[in-house]
Amino acid sequence: MTYPKVAVVILNWNGQKYLEKFLPSVVSSTYQNLEIVVGDNFSTDDSIEYLKSNYPEIKIISNDKNYGFAEGYNKVLSTVEADYYVLLNSDVEVTKDWIQPVIELMETDDSIAAAQPKLLSYHDKTKFEYAGAAGGFLDKYGYPFCRGRIFETVETEKGQYNQASEIFWASGAALFIKAKYWKEVNGLDADFFAHMEEIDLCWRLKNNGYKIMYCPDSIVYHVGGGTLEAENPFKTYLNFRNNLLMLQKNLPGSKAFSIIFIRFWFDFITLLKYLLAGKPKNAFAISRAHFSFLGSYGKTRLKSSKRSIAYNNSGLYEGSIVWQYFIKKKKTFKDLKI
Repeated sequence: MTYPKVAVVILNWNGQKYLEKFLPSVVSSTYQNLEIVVGDNFSTDDSIEYLKSNYPEIKIISNDKNYGFAEGYNKVLSTVEADYYVLLNSDVEVTKDWIQPVIELMETDDSIAAAQPKLLSYHDKTKFEYAGAAGGFLDKYGYPFCRGRIFETVETEKGQYNQASEIFWASGAALFIKAKYWKEVNGLDADFFAHMEEIDLCWRLKNNGYKIMYCPDSIVYHVGGGTLEAENPFKTYLNFRNNLLMLQKNLPGSKAFSIIFIRFWFDFITLLKYLLAGKPKNAFAISRAHFSFLGSYGKTRLKSSKRSIAYNNSGLYEGSIVWQYFIKKKKTFKDLKI
């Protein structure tokens, strides 16, 4: 068997504690043609010194400032040569043979652009992990969900998603992508800074007709929330703003306007819920996200993705996950009958 070159690239920002804890598992990977790279986003802790002292074999690429997740990866990967890139969060523990099953799956079909392994929770390895689980889907209003996780309902892993299958988006916690397709779509959108940038990337790939896959034979364990906590107002701002940017960029223009109009009302209801829950900073973050989106509307319009004739909508749920989950009480993926 020939082994395509794989570069596992970890973007680090003040994450020495995660490097100490999880890098040994990455170094123990058994794949035969592997380069491990740490891209540093201008850390102010001792991450670089730690790497140089303990892992001199690992390539370090240092950015001159903190560019965020999206542009940070763009800067680092512009200097990395490989057939496959693996964008791996620093708070992920991998298993020894986690790489080869995904590469073998992706090598079977040139139209497969990206893939993810099965993501389980590091803190409870019997549960799926929130940010990816067994592959990502998207509803008609732009709400992301996963097999194994819908909103706050996270399933116990019982082998229920053990078939390799096509999905809509692959988690940025452990994202495999063919380098040629990364370059074709110009990587991540730097304007996202962080959060949902991988969904936008996968959507652009699907607009070009490519497939995104889930590989259950590869398992990794993700801590999650390593940079921003779930209720952090800045994270709320990024999630709501970037979701709107993603919809404007990737939906056909005629459809984008009506979907975004409806999303504004969904978001307004969420804003009210934050106010009633005594979380005014999160409510303000949603308002700020909307103003930011409107302020950049013209710029985002210029980046609108053009759908090829071979546009691939597999994994796009034409219903409302909000309606199914909160009104019809369908809490798990199997209940949706997708």
